[in-house]
Amino acid sequence: MKELIICNNIRSIKEEIHKKKIEISKRNNKEYYEIKVGFVPTMGYLHSGHISLVERAKIENDIVVVSIFVNPTQFNANEDLSSYPSDIENDSNLLRNVETDILFLPTPDIMYPKENGYSTYVTVESMDQVLEGKSRPGHFRGVATIVTKLLLITTPTNIYIGQKDAMQCICIKRLVEDLNIDTNVIICNTIREENGLAKSSRNSYLSNDEQIQASSIYKILESFKNNINSYSDRQTFINDLTKQLEKNPLFKVEYISIASNITGLEIINQFPPPKNSNLSLALFFSAEKRKTRLIDIIIL
Repeated sequence: MKELIICNNIRSIKEEIHKKKIEISKRNNKEYYEIKVGFVPTMGYLHSGHISLVERAKIENDIVVVSIFVNPTQFNANEDLSSYPSDIENDSNLLRNVETDILFLPTPDIMYPKENGYSTYVTVESMDQVLEGKSRPGHFRGVATIVTKLLLITTPTNIYIGQKDAMQCICIKRLVEDLNIDTNVIICNTIREENGLAKSSRNSYLSNDEQIQASSIYKILESFKNNINSYSDRQTFINDLTKQLEKNPLFKVEYISIASNITGLEIINQFPPPKNSNLSLALFFSAEKRKTRLIDIIIL
């Protein structure tokens, strides 16, 4: 099995990427600058959705780097930072099995050093206006900051992100474009269970029966997508979709969004919306162990 190089600090990850580039350049008779690096940022507790990103990165790049970092700045005070699931040993084994080159495993003190104070953040201002941004104040500042730092550290050719986190995808594409970061943002399809439930580390909060119940979210979204042309106005469509979801008494819809796939902003004045718009939602599932926030998206 190929060795998985694990780096815990910024100097070591930069050095290992540099050494890999030199090695591949010599072995394959390629120029150093031609070596492609694929980067997959994660918060760990990996599942087949994450692994699909790694496998795509392997096909399209010479070196694949994965990061695992539960980023504290994208969590609000009432969210699940302290209980976010973690299994570094299993994650490392999964990455070895698909022959990942380098795992970057920093701590919060590495990414946000306290010694001289930490005071620099990246804000994509438009994200404050999307529904996910309004629901989670400060979330996208945390996302934009950590992704910018990781891109500066790893300097990848391509970064791979799953479509399920649709608004994060929009945020990252915007910051890369606005800051002229020389990286391609590759958005990959959502990976689902056979029953339609979107793969998520937070699914571990749910029992098997609860996961089956949660799979109805995607089925209902698909049904409403297929019938969208039977609606003459946006609000009736959203109201009916909410009612259908909340027929399960354990579901409480936080928001339903019909938004641009470019800006993430709501499409108010055109219904049905343009092709390839995002239909997304967030809801709370009052599961037996805990109330769990679930998100999903389909492309219209």
